Amino acid sequence: FGPDSIPTDGKLQIVFFIGFLELFVMKDVTGENDFVGDFRNGLLDFGWDNFDEETKLSKRAIELNNGRAAQMGILGLMVHEELGGTLPVVGDM
Repeated sequence: FGPDSIPTDGKLQIVFFIGFLELFVMKDVTGENDFVGDFRNGLLDFGWDNFDEETKLSKRAIELNNGRAAQMGILGLMVHEELGGTLPVVGDM
């Protein structure tokens, strides 16, 4: 447990995988992005292009709010872990 629990080769594998994603996958190579962070590159389309602009904005706002709620949930778990005690979902900390 701790920073030394992951072998050096494992840490390097993580760094190289993230570097690969940043350099070759997660960029707008086709110029088709609809908004900042849209990395579909014409490959994935789950019906997004069929929505009108108002629906797209609504769905993006919902996704942002879900992400914020998830961040708050993780933050709450981290605070409870530092406080100690027992959580109903996780159990003993």
